[in-house]
Amino acid sequence: MEIGVVALLLALIAFAAIATVWIGNSKQNKEGNPEYDQRTGKNTIRLTVFYVVAAVVACVALIWYVTG
Repeated sequence: MEIGVVALLLALIAFAAIATVWIGNSKQNKEGNPEYDQRTGKNTIRLTVFYVVAAVVACVALIWYVTG
């Protein structure tokens, strides 16, 4: 069971890395988006919320793993 979880996490990390590079090199990303640049405040808040939620979920998962 543990090896399956590790393999799943490694696959997820690899997918995220590949997707990040792919999006970063896309034509649309290189051209830019003026609307996105004007909403930096909302974008920053939304990204911060995502990171906080991810951190809480990660902490809960770690506690569950350690105590389980």
